Amino acid sequence: MAVYMKTQINKQLTFFTMFVITTLVCVMSVLFYNLQKKQVFDDLRINAQIIKNLDDKQLADITDLRITKIDSTGTVLFDSNADVGEMDNHAYRPEIEAAQKNTHGQIVRRSDTLNRNTFYYAVLLDDGTILRVAHDAASIWGIINNAVPVIIVTILVMMLLIIICAGFITKRLIRPIENLAKFDDVGCGEPVYNELLPFINTIRMQHEDILKSAKMRQDFTANVSHELKTPLTAISGYAELIENGLCNSKEIVRFSKEIRDNSLRLLSLINDIIKLSELDNLDDKSSFETFNLCDVVSICVDMLKVNAQKNDVSIYFENDGIAEINANREMITELVYNLCDNAIRYNKKNGRVDVTVNVCNGKKSLIVSDTGIGIAQEHHARIFERFYRVDKSRSRQTGGTGLGLAIVKHIVALHNASIQLESSSGCGTKISVLF
Repeated sequence: MAVYMKTQINKQLTFFTMFVITTLVCVMSVLFYNLQKKQVFDDLRINAQIIKNLDDKQLADITDLRITKIDSTGTVLFDSNADVGEMDNHAYRPEIEAAQKNTHGQIVRRSDTLNRNTFYYAVLLDDGTILRVAHDAASIWGIINNAVPVIIVTILVMMLLIIICAGFITKRLIRPIENLAKFDDVGCGEPVYNELLPFINTIRMQHEDILKSAKMRQDFTANVSHELKTPLTAISGYAELIENGLCNSKEIVRFSKEIRDNSLRLLSLINDIIKLSELDNLDDKSSFETFNLCDVVSICVDMLKVNAQKNDVSIYFENDGIAEINANREMITELVYNLCDNAIRYNKKNGRVDVTVNVCNGKKSLIVSDTGIGIAQEHHARIFERFYRVDKSRSRQTGGTGLGLAIVKHIVALHNASIQLESSSGCGTKISVLF
């Protein structure tokens, strides 16, 4: 990318410089010609005032100007450069008509053959005759043509200078970007232009996100491997004991139960990993629909009542009746189920779980609170991370995978909702989701 940027900047600077130089030379040529034109007419006017009182013989001695005398009818009386007998009537020449009307007139006529201009200035004399003086000068095209070699040399010199300067400027300009591309720090003694700061900050953020994402994937892979290894090792060990006949009938029953429990845990873990993978790849809202949140919560609470009874926990549901949201029904069911299941799983004996759905100022809130073991303040920042457990031994005993709250966080993010945690060690937990 850096090589392409350098090439493009060099090309654009070179073309722009060529255009500017060519335009500048042409404009300067036009300005110079206009100044020359004014100067020539001023000189002709002064010369006309000086020689208007000279006789024909004296006029014939002047060689650097063409001098013509015309009477009031347009007949040429004298011309220093031509035979008056062969000259046509000048009455309708623009400079002559202007002089008869305004006492003076001037005009420029171009000779395509000689590529030069003839400047004519005519003045009306006191006796009614008209004195005309003329002088040849280079035309504007002649000036530009004469300047072509200078233009070409200037462009070539400027191109060389621009290529050298552009290469130097481009290197300094993109060096911070190249440092970022090499994963170096931007502030390595090189100046960072203000115009580049948004771009550099974006690259830095993307770089940090990539590194963070890579670390999360690495940690996730390591955690998955560890979590899968534990139940598989237990299953393999118990199966090997049974296969080799190293246990009695009572132990076979116990080992079989352990194999079954670890298999269920393994299945639950795989299901949660699949759910997280699906949530990671979901980026549209095509499956969203409008439904009553209370209906979903009621179904989840009914499903978990049996599990709550097994754990000596009571679960209750309170609601305002109607709390419609636009969401993915399956995801919201998963969210409610995970929050309620965690509240039961980490509760105390004869504990209580309260599930509430409220509507306030158009906002719908789902609140799940319990009287369980609670979560210490130092764990709050990481509780929604994948495989993070506050009490690892209790989590495994209750069949937890460590992915439930991570799934909840993903679902909340996909629905542009917010989640709040209120808890302290030994004093229960309250989790609120605001839609």
